[in-house]
Amino acid sequence: MAAGNVNPFNLSDSEDEADQRAEDGVHIEKSPSVGTQGPSSNNPFSPQADAEPSALLVSSTRTSPSVEGISVSVAAAAMTVALAETRVSVDVIAAQLIRDHYILTALEFHTELLESGRELPRLRDYFSNPGNFERQTGTPPACKEQGLGPGGPLNRAGSISTLDSLDFARYSDDGNRESDERVAVLEFELRKAKETIQALRTNLTQAAESDTQERNKNYSSHPETQEPIRPLEKRALNFLVNEYLLKNEYKLSAITFSDENDDQDFELWDDVGLNIPKPPDLLQIYRNCGSALPSPRNTVDVAVGVESGELTGNYITQKSDLLQQQQTEVVEELEYQISLLNEEKQSLADYIKKLQSEIQSLRRTVSPPPHDQGSQPNPPSSSTPPQPLLDNGQYLDIRGTSEPDKPPTESTPPTQTISNPTHTSSQPHAKLKSRGTVVFDQPNRKLSPAFQQALLSFCKMSADSRLGAEVSRIADNEESVMLMLGRCLPHIVPNVLLAKREELIPLILCTACLHPEPKERDQLLHILFNLIKRPDDEQRQMILTGCVAFARHVGPTRVEAELLPQCWEQINHKYPERRLLVAEACGALAPYLPKEIRSSLVLSMLQQMLAEDKADMVREAVVKSLAIIMGYIDDPDKYSQGFELMLLSLGDPSERVVSAIHQVFIPAFAAWTTELGNLQTTLIPSLLARIEKLLKQGEHGLDEHKLHMFLSALQSLIPPLFSVVIQNAPFTHRVNLQGDIPPIEVTRFPRPASPLQDIATIVGSRETLSALLILYDYQLEHEGTTGWDSLLWVVNQLLPQLIDIVGRINVASTTCVHEFSRFFWRLCRTFGKIFTNTKVKPQFQEILRLSEENVDALTGNGILTKATVPIYATGVLTCYNQDEDRKLLVGFLEDVMTTLSLSHAPLDSLKASFVELGANPVYHELLLTVLWYGVVHTSALVRCTAARMFELLVKGVNETLVAQRVVPALITLSSDPEISVRISTIPAFGTIMETVTQKELLERVKMQLASFLEDPQYQDQHSLHMEIIRTFGRVGPNAEPRFRDEFVLPHLHKLALGNNVQATESKRIDIATQLFEAYSALSCCFISEELMVNHFLPGLRCLRTDMEQLSPEHEVILSSMIKEGEMKVENRGIGQAEGSVSIAASLVGEDAKTKFLSKMGQLTTSGAMLANVFQRKK
Repeated sequence: MAAGNVNPFNLSDSEDEADQRAEDGVHIEKSPSVGTQGPSSNNPFSPQADAEPSALLVSSTRTSPSVEGISVSVAAAAMTVALAETRVSVDVIAAQLIRDHYILTALEFHTELLESGRELPRLRDYFSNPGNFERQTGTPPACKEQGLGPGGPLNRAGSISTLDSLDFARYSDDGNRESDERVAVLEFELRKAKETIQALRTNLTQAAESDTQERNKNYSSHPETQEPIRPLEKRALNFLVNEYLLKNEYKLSAITFSDENDDQDFELWDDVGLNIPKPPDLLQIYRNCGSALPSPRNTVDVAVGVESGELTGNYITQKSDLLQQQQTEVVEELEYQISLLNEEKQSLADYIKKLQSEIQSLRRTVSPPPHDQGSQPNPPSSSTPPQPLLDNGQYLDIRGTSEPDKPPTESTPPTQTISNPTHTSSQPHAKLKSRGTVVFDQPNRKLSPAFQQALLSFCKMSADSRLGAEVSRIADNEESVMLMLGRCLPHIVPNVLLAKREELIPLILCTACLHPEPKERDQLLHILFNLIKRPDDEQRQMILTGCVAFARHVGPTRVEAELLPQCWEQINHKYPERRLLVAEACGALAPYLPKEIRSSLVLSMLQQMLAEDKADMVREAVVKSLAIIMGYIDDPDKYSQGFELMLLSLGDPSERVVSAIHQVFIPAFAAWTTELGNLQTTLIPSLLARIEKLLKQGEHGLDEHKLHMFLSALQSLIPPLFSVVIQNAPFTHRVNLQGDIPPIEVTRFPRPASPLQDIATIVGSRETLSALLILYDYQLEHEGTTGWDSLLWVVNQLLPQLIDIVGRINVASTTCVHEFSRFFWRLCRTFGKIFTNTKVKPQFQEILRLSEENVDALTGNGILTKATVPIYATGVLTCYNQDEDRKLLVGFLEDVMTTLSLSHAPLDSLKASFVELGANPVYHELLLTVLWYGVVHTSALVRCTAARMFELLVKGVNETLVAQRVVPALITLSSDPEISVRISTIPAFGTIMETVTQKELLERVKMQLASFLEDPQYQDQHSLHMEIIRTFGRVGPNAEPRFRDEFVLPHLHKLALGNNVQATESKRIDIATQLFEAYSALSCCFISEELMVNHFLPGLRCLRTDMEQLSPEHEVILSSMIKEGEMKVENRGIGQAEGSVSIAASLVGEDAKTKFLSKMGQLTTSGAMLANVFQRKK
C-alpha cells in the first residue's frame, strides 16, 4: 500500500467497516486457544508484529500486554485485507506510535477512542501496565522482547501519568505541580491493589450472602439447628460490640476486647472484609429486632384450593383453635407494646415539663446575654437580598435552632437536623428527605452562659455580611442547592480568577455536606483548605464560618472523620497563614467534636504547634484555641497537661503570646480548675511554691523574668479567686434578683484585661454580681467570716504566704518591688475596701511594728529595711485615694523615715517607696508633705534623711513644684545648724542643676553651691568637699555647658590645687580619688581650648602630682589623659594655621577629584579592572 494513498484523518474502526470487510470476503477465524500466551513472534511490540500491521490482537484479562494465538489463515486474510483496503486500521497506528515512543500522542489517541466508545485492547493493555513506565538502568528482557531498543524503557515524567492516576484536586494554586516519578508508580500500583481487594470483597460478599440465604432456609425448615459462627460474621459482630463499648464509656473493656482480637482493626469497617455498608449499631439492631417487618421480596402469597369434603371435622377444629391461639398471642404482644409506648410517652411528657420549668426559671434569674457577632451572626437586611417564598425553611442556619422564634445562645451547642450519613452513603441516589437529630457531646461543666459566650467569642467568625450569611446557611435538598448556585454563581464568575476566591466557599460547603461519596467530600474539603494560598484575616474568618456551619450540619462523627484530617495535613505548611488557619480551626471546631477527640487528638495537635511553630501569630492563635479546649474539656486527668501548657506559654518570648495567655487561656483554665475544686488547693499553691523555689535559688542573683512570669499568672487568677469566694459564701442562698438592684461603681474593680477576666462575666451577669457584692460587704462588716472556708483560705493561708515572700525579695530590685506592688494593689481593689482594712492591713501592721527595736542597725536585716515597706506603701495603702487613706499613707512614710533615721538603718526601703510613688504625679504633693515633715523635724538625723530624699524626688517633679516647694526646703536645710544636714543638701542641688532649665532657679542653686565652696567656714570641711566633688562628677556631663565651664571646672582646679598641700594623707587620697572620678567623667565633654589650657590640664597635672605619691597606677592613666589634652590643643592650633591655605588645598583637591573620576569613567564593569586602579605601581 503506497504511502500516498493513506489518509491519516479518515480512520475508521466501526462496525460498518467490519461489515464491509466481511462483504468483501474477508474471513477472520478466532483461535480456539483464547486466553493463552501466544508465541513471542506475535508480540505487538516486536519487529515481526510491525511487519504484519493488520493482525488482529485479542487482549487477555491480565494487566501485562499479551497476544492471542493467531492462525496462519487469519494472518493471510488480514494481509489480503490490508492490501485491498485504502485505509489503515487504528491498531496499526497505535502500534506505530508505541514503537516510535510517541507516548503522549498514543495517550491522546487512546483517550479519544475511549470517549467515542471504541476501546483499543493494545492501548488499554499498554497504559494499564506500570512496567512500561518504570525507570531502569539496563534493558530488561521484557523491553527487549517489546522492541524498545537500546535506549531502554520510557523515562516517565509527571505529565505522562496514566489517566486514572492523575489527581487534579491534589494541586493547589501554589506549589510545584511535579510529583516524584516513583511515588506516581507506587500510587498506581496501590490503586490496582485496592481494586483487586475490592473485587475480592465483592466476590466474598456475594458468597457470604448466598451462604446466609442457604442457612436462613435451613434454619426456617430446621429451627432447632444452630450452625457455628463463621469468620465473617464473627468479625462483623466484633466490630459492632467494640463500637458499643466505646460509645457507652466502657473504655477498659474495649481495650481488653481489642487486645483479645488483635488481628482486626476496629477503626475501619472495611477491615471486616465485606463489601457492604456498615450496619446500624447494636442498640438500633436491638430496638428493631422485634418490630422488623418481613421484606416483601421474601414473602409470597400462596393459595391452595381444597375441597371441603376432603377436610375432616377434627382437622377443622384444630385449625380454628390454632388460629385463635395465634390471634391471642398477637393481641397480647400488641397490648404489651402499647403499654411500653404509654410509659415512654409519660416519661417524655414529665421530662418536657421539667425542661420547661427550668427554662422559665432561667428566664427569671438570668438576663439574656448579648449576641456575639462572631458566632451568632445577624446579617443586615441591606446586605442580604430578600429570598423568594420557595426558599423559606429549606436551609440549615448556624444562627438558628429548632425554634426559629427564639434567639439562640452560644451557651447551648445547637441541636440541628441532618440527613443520616449512613443512609446517605448506602443509598447515594435517594433524596435527602428524612432528617435526624444531631446531638453534640455536652461537657459536664458548670460555666455560666455569659462566660461560655464570651469564651466562644474568641472564635473569629464572620456572618454579618452577605457572603457570611451564605456561608452560614447549608442547603438540605436538591432544589435548595440550585437556589444556592443561583445566588452564588453571579459572584463567583467575575471573581474566581482574582483575589475573591472566598466566593467559592458556600458552593464547596454545600456540595461537601450533601455529596454521598466520602472520597468526593474529602476532595472538596481539601480544596476548601487549599483554596487561597495565603488567606488574610477576613478570608480565614470566612473559611472558619463555613467549617462551623459544616460541623453543625453533619455532626461530630463526620467532623472527626473529614475535617480534622484536613487540619492535620496542614499543621506543618510552609506558609504561616495556613498554619494559622489550622490553629484557629481547632478552636472553632472544638464544641462540635467528640469529647474523646477534643481532649486527645486536638489537644496534642495544638500542643505540638505551640512548642514547634516559629510564627508568633500562629502560637497566639494556638493559645486561644487551647483556651477554648479548656472551656469544653471534662477529663480531670488532663489538668496537669493544661498546667504545663500554661507555664510553657507564659515563658514564650513573644508579647502577643503572653498577652493571649493572660486574656484567654488562664481565665478558661481557672474556670475548669474551679469546677474541679483545685483553684485554692492546687493551682495557686503550685505557683506560690515555684516563686519560693525561685527566691531560694536566686540568693546570688534572682531570675526576675521567671518571677514576673509566675507573679503575672497569679495576678490573672485574682478575678476567678474572688468569684469563688463570693459564689461559695454563706449568703449565696439569700441572693434576690427581683426589684431594683443598684449598679456597680465603675471604679469598684480594676479594668479587666479581657471580657473573660470580668467578674460579671464569670458569675453570669452584672445584676448577679451586684447582688452578691451587697451581701458580701454586709457579711464582712457585720457577720464575719465564720463558716466561709473559701475566704478563710485567702486570709489564713494566701496572705501570710505572700507577705512572707515579700519579706525575702531584694529591696534594691525595682522590678520585683513594682510587680508585687501591682499584685497587691489588684488584690485589694478586687476584694474591696472592707476586706483591705480588716484583713490585709492588720497583717502588714502586725509585722511592720514601727519602733526602733524593730530595726537592727548593725546588720540591717530588720523588717523595715526589706521590700515589705515599699510594697505595703505602694500596693496596699494606695488602693483607695480618700482623705483618710492619704493620711494613713503620709503617716506611715513619716514613721518609717523617722524610725530608719534614728536607728541609723539603711534607707533603701524608704528610697524604693519614694521611687515607686514618685512615678505617679498624683503622689508628688503627698511626698513633698512627708519631706517637709522631715525638714522641720527636731532630729538632725531625720533632717539629713529628708535632704537626701529630695534628690530622688526632683527628677520626676515639674519645675513649678521644684521652684515653690523643693528649693525653699533645700535652702532652709542648707542653713541648718548641723553641718551634716547642710552637706546632705548638695546632691539635691546638683540634681536640680542637671534637670531644671529655669535660669533664675539655676542661679539660686549656683549661688548656694558657691557659698559652700567659697565660705571660709567650709574650707576645712573634708566631708563637704568630698560630696561636692562627687556631685560635680555625677551631674557635670549632663549639666548646662555654661554651668560646667564657668563653675565646675574652675572649682575642680582649685580643689585639686589645694589638695597638693593637704597634710593629712588619708584626706588627701580621698580627695584625689574623687577628683580622678570627676575628671574621668568630664573628659568626655567638649572643652574649649581656653578652659583646657587654664583649668582642665592644670587640674590634671595637680592631680597627677598627688597620684605619683599615693597611687602610681592612677598616675599612668592621668599622664595619658594629659598627653591627649595637649594633643587636642596642638591640633587646634595647627588647624588655625592651616586655615590660610585652605583655598589652595581645595583647588588641588578638585583637580585630583576630576582626574580620579575621569579614570573611573574609562573602566568597564569588570571587577578585576576596578581592583587594578587601587594597586600601587611597582
